[in-house]
Amino acid sequence: MLSRLRFLFQSALSLQGRLMIGLAVTWVVVALLLMGSGRLTGLQLVRETNFAHLSYESRLIADEVTTQVNDRLGALERLAARLDRARHRDGAGQPGEEVLRSELKHNDALLEWFDGLVVADADGTLLADWPVAEGRVGLETAETEYFRFVEAVRRPYVSEPFIGRASDMPLVLFVVPRWRDGEFDGFVGGFVNIHSGGLFRRLHRLRLGSGGFAAVATASGTILYHPDPSLVLQPVPTVDENAMLHQALDGWQGETMAPLIGGGEAYQSFAQVWPADWVAGVFLPAEQVNAPLQSLFRRLWWFGVVFAMLLLPLMWWLVRHAQSPLHRLETQIDEVGEGRRSRVTLDTRMHEISRLAGTFNRVEEERSTALERLQDREAFLEGVLSSSPLGMFVTDTGGCIRYMNPALTELTGHAFSARDEAAWVTYIHAADRQSAIDLWQHSLETGDDFLRQFRYVRADGDLLWLEVHASQVAIDGRTIGFVGTVKDITERHQQEAMRRWEAEHDPLTGLLNRRGFERRLEEALAEWHKAGTPSALLLFDLDRFKPVNDEGGHALGDEMLRRIAQVVAWEVRRSDHVARQGGDEFGVLLPSCTLAQARRIAETLREAVADVFVVHRGREYRVTLSIGVTAFQEGDREIVTVIERADAASYRAKAAGRNQVEIA
Repeated sequence: MLSRLRFLFQSALSLQGRLMIGLAVTWVVVALLLMGSGRLTGLQLVRETNFAHLSYESRLIADEVTTQVNDRLGALERLAARLDRARHRDGAGQPGEEVLRSELKHNDALLEWFDGLVVADADGTLLADWPVAEGRVGLETAETEYFRFVEAVRRPYVSEPFIGRASDMPLVLFVVPRWRDGEFDGFVGGFVNIHSGGLFRRLHRLRLGSGGFAAVATASGTILYHPDPSLVLQPVPTVDENAMLHQALDGWQGETMAPLIGGGEAYQSFAQVWPADWVAGVFLPAEQVNAPLQSLFRRLWWFGVVFAMLLLPLMWWLVRHAQSPLHRLETQIDEVGEGRRSRVTLDTRMHEISRLAGTFNRVEEERSTALERLQDREAFLEGVLSSSPLGMFVTDTGGCIRYMNPALTELTGHAFSARDEAAWVTYIHAADRQSAIDLWQHSLETGDDFLRQFRYVRADGDLLWLEVHASQVAIDGRTIGFVGTVKDITERHQQEAMRRWEAEHDPLTGLLNRRGFERRLEEALAEWHKAGTPSALLLFDLDRFKPVNDEGGHALGDEMLRRIAQVVAWEVRRSDHVARQGGDEFGVLLPSCTLAQARRIAETLREAVADVFVVHRGREYRVTLSIGVTAFQEGDREIVTVIERADAASYRAKAAGRNQVEIA
């Protein structure tokens, strides 16, 4: 048994065995590549097709729900207008409960859209309802989020889902404000039962195979509709479970792959229902989508296996027949080595073996001469390199260092022996190492010059900037290695870095100057156009800064500017960009920031700067900020548009009394 295994092992190591194994492995690799590329192409096609379908479905659903919401809000606005006319018929006061209820009853047709109608006064007390629900009239809504919204914003609103205090049912409330002589006079609202209302009628009819479904959630993260009723009014998955869903809650629309609540990946598409601040999503399990493609590739795999097994005997015979000239070549090479033959002569139609025999004959004739010439040239080259004041090195064709001159050893502090010929790579700075290795490998493979600047750690720990230039060396058309030079460019690199920094920074405060700030603003606007990443811009100058300069001098004014720059840079995020654009004008770019977040940051800056002061001759000087805030908008094509909008808001803040934040 052991001898049988040894025989099989030796057969596998023979040329015939290796060729057979190589052919078999090649067949398997080609089959796997074809199957893999076909599978990837199929999956990509399935992905694109399903994303297009889901995008259409999600937008269709979002448009349907948007229409439902707009129709309901429009009907409530018309009802509010009729109630206002009823007030004028009955006098200047608030109509009584019976009058209001009568008006609601006359609009009984609205109950096709709503499960109940209510009217509240300016204090949030419910004055009337229809149909009448015991305990509903007289309820106080002043502390509810929907009352506070319509009272503050004065526009229609769709509430967060809640459990009705009178009906004990899950509801959303459509609310429109009422007016009296231009003042807020309460609201008219319509309740919609989440379970039985007609808002999500299309979602009930939607069919997406056996496992696909649609769902709707509020922007605050509460599920409004789901095929599984137990998930309604439950929170959506966390950001760790589905990050793109949370981006959709912030206003993003698009398609992604993400986990489902019950487990498993799914194709997902999200669209916004803007009037209600809801998100509509369509979900299609990946397992359902990919099942037909997986079945096809399983059948193709088994077909390939059967075909390869049938092909193996033919490949074995071809390999065995092709080996016979190699055995004759082996015998003649042995005779040349023993001196019984001066040349190899083969009579074969295999051009490769004939060329191999010719190459052997030529190499044998030239070997001694080539070795002598190579030794002479190596001695000459070593003399030249040793006397050069410039760092120089020599490598073989594999890239391993075979020689370093004294100047290079002194520069780097490292001397390499044959045992650690590749150790020079480990002293390249980690951030530059891989790119340098990749370029060196490219030069070895193509013969192109190697020219690279990178950081290098000396033996004493100092960090150098080196410029390495290596060129291929060939003798009679044969490559024998590379010769390279090494320059210390540390001082030049530091000077260039300082010039680049000074070109984009303000020397007084260390903040960005106008040039550097506008370049980063251009980058943020490009990211907005490409990926929809929101950014906000704050522009402000200093209120009452002139007395600081006039009475305390420019030195005092410069000190005030430096302190304000420190405070502003401290208060914003590390990813934000703060600039002094000239004089007492400042700007702050807030990447990945919404307008609401920008307003809070602006208020923080305004309050922080108000505490900054300088003292001159016993007098304390303070300044305040008039801040203009804006965010990127759909029509923005150039940064000048964004800057002008924020600048105008800053002027409005100053005109309104200074020390204010104005939103554009």
